[in-house]
Amino acid sequence: MNSNVCGLNFINCISVFCILGIILEYKQGGYIKTKSIDLLDLTSDTDPDELVVEIQQSEPLITQSRVEQVKELIHRLQQKQAHNRSFFLQQEVHVHLLPLTNVAFNKSGSRFITGSYDRRCRVWDTTSGQQLLSLEGHTNIVAAVAFNIPYGDKIATGSFDRTCKLWCAQTGSCLHTLRGHLAEIRCLAFNPQSTLVATGSTDASAKLWDVKRGKEVATLKGHSAEILSLCFNSVGSQLVTGSSDQTLAVWDVATERLVHMLAGHAGEISNAQFNWDCSLIVSGSLDNTCKLWEAVSGRCVATLAAHTEEVLDVCFDSTGQLVAIASADGTASVFNAATYECMARLEGHEGEISKICFSPQGNTILTASSDKTARLWDVQTGGCLQILTGHTLEIFSCAFNYEGDTIITGSADNTCQIWRCKDEP
Repeated sequence: MNSNVCGLNFINCISVFCILGIILEYKQGGYIKTKSIDLLDLTSDTDPDELVVEIQQSEPLITQSRVEQVKELIHRLQQKQAHNRSFFLQQEVHVHLLPLTNVAFNKSGSRFITGSYDRRCRVWDTTSGQQLLSLEGHTNIVAAVAFNIPYGDKIATGSFDRTCKLWCAQTGSCLHTLRGHLAEIRCLAFNPQSTLVATGSTDASAKLWDVKRGKEVATLKGHSAEILSLCFNSVGSQLVTGSSDQTLAVWDVATERLVHMLAGHAGEISNAQFNWDCSLIVSGSLDNTCKLWEAVSGRCVATLAAHTEEVLDVCFDSTGQLVAIASADGTASVFNAATYECMARLEGHEGEISKICFSPQGNTILTASSDKTARLWDVQTGGCLQILTGHTLEIFSCAFNYEGDTIITGSADNTCQIWRCKDEP
């Protein structure tokens, strides 16, 4: 055991779990710290005893006194993998007077934030549906919102008023107003360390901002048209931006250098993200295709052409082994990220699918559609497991919480619906 581990005081050693692994929480030098153990290859057939032995060999924090606790969490993860869940409508929240633009959970799913055309953001308690905070100060549409996951103590909001605001998630006080863009802010994201926030704008630039000081760190220029999406990789070393100029750009965060300009799409980029190990980038475009790119070389390794209309959203599962694609043709598809094989077609929506995401367990996909419904799908078969109904206008946003036992849907009818799992293992 190295010297940094000696003398640690464990408090709730295993405190949080998800399909990516388990998270150790401990105290060192008077500070609470966390460390994750990846379990990307965990299946329902994995022997927990053998897995714990492997973990102990590489992780000195797992002492013999913690073995049974680790086994129990592995068992609970396997239970979550073993079956698909059913959800019931717990709450409908009437959130704004004008249309919503975006919704987002904090990590635990105990709170969610909404942005709106009414220039306000609001924070809500997921269980009660009660408003906790109203974040006021923007002078135009709030187009992008985010918690600084995993910490959850700050919120970022981006507006058509050309500013990004950083807020205290507990009090609702505005910590910083970030000014510098010359046009509307369309998208934003915190880095994993919550030290930086990135913003993308109609002015064709992205900016990096220091969260603590509220100061601009860098302006990233390379696109010739508005930036519509951006995403950090899982370690925060790179940022990918997608633009209506039909290209993606990969940036080195530390040096602020343009690493690659990814060209090949024939339509604007709808979304892009890295996989978990930062080796691949997936991009969706209004040219009806999805592309996979090597992050290191910038080489396009596959074009996934499974749809007859625009690709509106794309995502990796938590292991980076699968890609889900949502299209304006009313269908979605699932591809193997290594073999580029189409594994499943998700058919049943009667309108375009604008949002798609995997459950944390990876066995279920959630889609949001203009047909006023959201649907849950089996990843392996593509079969529809459940239709979530109740909204009166199109659903433009949907998300799972970190545990996968709560879903939120946001609609043009100015409401959010909160769905809870019926059958928690």
